[in-house]
Amino acid sequence: MSNGVLSVLIVILIIVLAFKTKRSLEVLTLGSLLSFIALYRGSFLTEWISALQKSLRDNVWIFLLCGFFGCVIALLEASGGSRGFEKIAGRFCLNPRRTRMASLLLGMLIFVDDYLNVMTVGICMKRLYDKYKIPREMLAYVLDSTGAPICVLLPFSTWAIFFSGLFAKEPSVQALGMDPMAAYVHTIPFLFYPIFAVTLVFLLCMGWIPYLGPMKRVYERTERTGVTYGRDSAKYNILDVEEEDKGSVFDFLLPILALIVISTVTGDVFLAVVACIGICFVLYVPRRLLSVADFTAVCTRGFADMLPVLSMLLVAFTLQKGLAGLGLTNYLLQMIAPGLIPQVFPAFAFFLVAVLTFTTGSNWGMSAVAIPVIMPMGAAVGANIILVMAAVISGGAFGSHACFYADATLLSSQVSGIENMDHALTQFPYVLIASSMAFVTYLLFGIFLP
Repeated sequence: MSNGVLSVLIVILIIVLAFKTKRSLEVLTLGSLLSFIALYRGSFLTEWISALQKSLRDNVWIFLLCGFFGCVIALLEASGGSRGFEKIAGRFCLNPRRTRMASLLLGMLIFVDDYLNVMTVGICMKRLYDKYKIPREMLAYVLDSTGAPICVLLPFSTWAIFFSGLFAKEPSVQALGMDPMAAYVHTIPFLFYPIFAVTLVFLLCMGWIPYLGPMKRVYERTERTGVTYGRDSAKYNILDVEEEDKGSVFDFLLPILALIVISTVTGDVFLAVVACIGICFVLYVPRRLLSVADFTAVCTRGFADMLPVLSMLLVAFTLQKGLAGLGLTNYLLQMIAPGLIPQVFPAFAFFLVAVLTFTTGSNWGMSAVAIPVIMPMGAAVGANIILVMAAVISGGAFGSHACFYADATLLSSQVSGIENMDHALTQFPYVLIASSMAFVTYLLFGIFLP
């Protein structure tokens, strides 16, 4: 049996077990171990440990960023600032529909970076969702749907910068005779998956389409029990207690505004998060909202709260290395590419990138691997290059949104205080609808767009 076939079987096993057991970390660990067993046989454990260490070293920026975001969340809650924000926002969020729409609008406004989007909106809205008995799974779905899908639709985000940089190196894009960012702007009307994903979440927030499958069941649970999260998510909410009204809305808004402004101006999310922690110190300690000892303890607790996400990210990055070693990408290309014609190539590009990013959980990493292969192939068969670019971007956004061990999905569930698979399962019907509509639309535009 070839390594390519083994890689596909491992991916199928991971997906089936994840949906069957509703466990993420254990399934990812098993999948990564199996990929290294297939690669290295008797020395798999040594190689797996080495890959873990390399994954940690290569992605230390992401691990520290997530940990420091945890510090910010804990500080805003401990200061009482989040309670102050809830009182102010409560003047607009007078019912569940308005509360859902407020989280959607905030997600659309904070478009610079998907991490920043997910974390900031989650901090702002979690208590209000609890107040109006809206399931946390719905919050996670809104956060995830306004992360990557919103970021790719606006040319001022980290996603736009990343993809335009990759496309700039491609001769087929250079032949268009336009600046790479201008070419990216031309793809925006054809980013069908993000467009459909955002449209669906808007319709759901407005209550104009029904709750489907698992999402319907969590609404029934919350209506029956009054609890906004499931039994398996209780461990993430043991510290959710009512704090005294010692802080004000400014203790919440000033750090959050500083986080957004610094990130927007400098383009450095990590710098913005560290600066935000420093601003919290200046705001809270001199006014005795927190002592120096309490400030340190809260930061430590906040960092520790992110360990479930960090653990899954570490194992997911290691799984990516195992699947890459087995040649998953090349195998899928060899299986699907023969016989392609220009009219179906954009749909093929979307499908392939979507599958690769979903199976590996690596949206940027897999896009960086796929673009140098897909773009020349599209040019060779005579496909519409702008449409192919849009399909690749849409496939990457799908992976970030849909994969249950992608970073944005993990962060959405963590900041919402729910089990990761609870989020993945409740959003799955809407992800499936949006991706199916995107595939068909790329097929139609490939046929009729010159």
